[in-house]
Amino acid sequence: MTQQPQEGFSRSMEDAQEWMKAIQERLQINDNTQGPRAALEARLRETEKICRLEPEGRVKVDLVLQAAEALLACCLEDQKPEILAQLRDIKAQWEETVTYMTHCHSRIEWVWLHWSEYLLARDEFYHWFQKMTVALEPPAELQLGLKEKQWQLSHAQVLLHNVDNQAVLLDRLLEEAASLFTRIGDPSVGGEAQKRMKADYDAVKARAQERVDLLASIAQEHEQYQASVDEFQLWLKAVVEKVHSCLGRNSQLTTELRLAALQDIAKDFPRGEEALARLEERVPAIIGNTSPLGAERLTAELEEMRMVLEKLRVLWQEEDGRLQGLLRSQGACQQRIRQLEAELREFRQRLEQLGQQGLEPVAPGATEDQLVAHWRRCSATRAALALEEPRVDRLQVQLKELLAFPDLQSFSDHVVAAIQEYQSMKTLSTRLRNATGAELWQRFQRPLHELQLWEALAQRLLDVTASLPDLPSIHTFLPQIEAALVESSRLKEQLAALPLKADLLDSVFGQERAQALLEQVAGAVRDRDLLHNRLLQRRSKLQSLLVQHKDFGAAFEPLQRKLLDLQVRMEAEKGLQRDIPGKQAQHSRLQALQGESMELGVQIEAVRPLIQEKSNHQHQLDQLCSDHHTLQRALEDLVDRCGQSVREHCTWSHRLLELRQWIAMVTQMLASYRTEAGSGETEPQEVERLLAELPGKEAQLPLMEAMGQLVMEKSSPEGAAAVREELRELEESWQALRQLEEAALRRKWQLRMTPVDSDRKLVFTNNIPKSGFLVNPGDAIPRRRRGAGLQEAREGGCEDFSRLFGNFEQWLQTENSKLIRIIAMKTTTAQDVRARETKLQELEVRVPEGQHLFENLLRLGPAGDHSEELEDLRYRWMLYKSKLKDSGQLLTQSSPGGPTGFQKAQRWRRRRWGPCSLLQKACRLALPLQLLLLLLLLLLFLLPAGKERRSCALANNFARSFALMLRYDGPPPT
Repeated sequence: MTQQPQEGFSRSMEDAQEWMKAIQERLQINDNTQGPRAALEARLRETEKICRLEPEGRVKVDLVLQAAEALLACCLEDQKPEILAQLRDIKAQWEETVTYMTHCHSRIEWVWLHWSEYLLARDEFYHWFQKMTVALEPPAELQLGLKEKQWQLSHAQVLLHNVDNQAVLLDRLLEEAASLFTRIGDPSVGGEAQKRMKADYDAVKARAQERVDLLASIAQEHEQYQASVDEFQLWLKAVVEKVHSCLGRNSQLTTELRLAALQDIAKDFPRGEEALARLEERVPAIIGNTSPLGAERLTAELEEMRMVLEKLRVLWQEEDGRLQGLLRSQGACQQRIRQLEAELREFRQRLEQLGQQGLEPVAPGATEDQLVAHWRRCSATRAALALEEPRVDRLQVQLKELLAFPDLQSFSDHVVAAIQEYQSMKTLSTRLRNATGAELWQRFQRPLHELQLWEALAQRLLDVTASLPDLPSIHTFLPQIEAALVESSRLKEQLAALPLKADLLDSVFGQERAQALLEQVAGAVRDRDLLHNRLLQRRSKLQSLLVQHKDFGAAFEPLQRKLLDLQVRMEAEKGLQRDIPGKQAQHSRLQALQGESMELGVQIEAVRPLIQEKSNHQHQLDQLCSDHHTLQRALEDLVDRCGQSVREHCTWSHRLLELRQWIAMVTQMLASYRTEAGSGETEPQEVERLLAELPGKEAQLPLMEAMGQLVMEKSSPEGAAAVREELRELEESWQALRQLEEAALRRKWQLRMTPVDSDRKLVFTNNIPKSGFLVNPGDAIPRRRRGAGLQEAREGGCEDFSRLFGNFEQWLQTENSKLIRIIAMKTTTAQDVRARETKLQELEVRVPEGQHLFENLLRLGPAGDHSEELEDLRYRWMLYKSKLKDSGQLLTQSSPGGPTGFQKAQRWRRRRWGPCSLLQKACRLALPLQLLLLLLLLLLFLLPAGKERRSCALANNFARSFALMLRYDGPPPT
């Protein structure tokens, strides 16, 4: 009973499967975009025919469904799953076939349309290429004058600018050709075609650049020549006025002034002859690039200037001869006397100034610093007097000439008195300088003399104490040895201070004498060390003799007195020092005290065998040992702190010196770069390298300030004030360097700036009509079929540009003011650093908003004469972003009163990369993606379902990713 429906279902199933298999085989044959355009069009027509066969396939599938319904109605229940499985297979094959048909046709049609649009753009490019070739083919015409040459150059620059603007279109065409070649493999869009297109464009550009260079050199040469001609004519006019002012009896000038004016004019004549000769040498080159009428004008102009110059020379010779005779009759000696009086008066004023600097003997009780200051004043006065030596020689020569005139005897006496005063001041300054130097030499030699006396005393003590038989002698000479050791420590401190004054010794006594003194000091220190060690040994021997005599009291009291003395001297050394030499000297004294304390410990242990049965002796010695250990620990702490203070101060001073030298070098280079006006002496690459080092150097400022705080804490109030002043000077020099940096950046931007029209780039928009490509309104190349909306946008562009310009400028000023206030904040605590970081992050969040405003402003382009204002605003916007970036990098550096840069960086990493921060970051990143997916699903549901609106241009996202729209009215692909 079910045999007939089963046969109908099987037959319809086989028919549908055979039909779909045939369709898929045809699609596989045509599913290829490679090959020439004719083959691609044939495959496109074939896929269109295949797509039209869809109703036929749908009918065959419907027949299968009808046969399956009839079979399901009469078949057994155990046969229905198999029939339903066959139905699902046939439906899946049908869906796959329909999808393959749509995709294959859409892919081939998209490639064909892409190729068509590329051919349109390439035809327009070659149309422009032909016009430009025709325009650049004839040679440049000769022009009449400078203005015409400049007009010709301007026209050539316009053509070159037009060629430069086509570079963007060429790059887009080459990109589209490369994209097409990967899909079609046709040689017409292959590498050779692209190279030919690029070579054609390069040839046109080279020809346009060559014409611009040629015309620019011609115009520049003519402009320089015209500037020289104008300068010579101005000079000639000034000389004519001077000559006429000296001619005639109506001239109000005296004979001397007229003759002086004529002499000045005579000095200018050779310069005028040289200038005119240079003009005559340059004019043939100018005539070679000028039209015949312009050449005649240039030649006539030179002849006229030559005639005027010759007439002036004749007039000058006649008037000069007449005035020379008049001047000889009036006596020229008065003028020389007046000059001599003026020079003598200036010389006396200079001597009075030098005499006021304090050429007085030094006070009897002057300190070493006062002596050094007095010696430097005398040296400066002596050097200033030596500079006046040539003037004294001139006065002496003129004095010999004045002695021939008896009526000038009083004036000669004044000259002699001034010379004598000079000689006396010179002798006095030399004598005072030598006396002060001798006094300083005695001061520096005094420790050596005292050391000699001490050495004699120490040697005498060693000789006397070589053999002491009785106890009273030991008690007599042991205190003397103790006193000699104390005096030795004092002399060592004085001698150790002399090598620290090496620079002062070199400047006062000369290098050889200072070196000899330092060598003598070094030898004396070695001799002192030897005697000191011998005294220590002798003292230990005497103390051992005291042990043998079993006298505890006699041995204990000197040790106790020495301990008290060391404690007093240690307390005296706890004060803060001002500078590095003071700290080094204090460190040396503390080390000496530490050595004496160690010697005292040895002596205390040597007294321990003298303790008898008395308990009070044991208690006294234990108390002495405890006090000595306390003293020893206190000395160790002081020595360590003092050494650390010296190292910190030296490190800070060294880094400060390096930073100051670097700032001075960069300041000098930036100042020369700003004032050279493009002369080329300062390399822009060197300036860019130095500017690139600025953020790293600026990061050292907080570190220098923190190190300065440490140095001030371990210095005296005077030293802290000096360090604070040096930090203030460093800050001022850095601010001055920052101002020079801004000026250099502005200058570099202005030098590299191109015309505003060059910023208008040719781009492919997404709103391409069916007629072909469309370009942004900023494009200077005319395009076909532009709508009326573009002209309306051009009419309202000026008003929109002014409004957006004002809005963005006000926004940038507000943000820049906020940034300046944030940079000026004092970051003394960690809370201040976090507040500054938060405010800087708020500014960084608003940077995209400013970029959006600025891009809207650039999209309109400069209206009218606003191009310079737009470029200045562009520079300020780039400078603001650079400052904001540099300020953000400095957040991780050290700040006074807060943690170090490394600790802050670790804390920032923990805060940034903690588990909670990672979760928040993941949520922030995932939420926009989820919203975007929901929006895409909503748009999918809102797509129109009508067949007349089902276009590939609305649904083919692969095609929409390019700037070309497909003209396809079939069903969209999946």
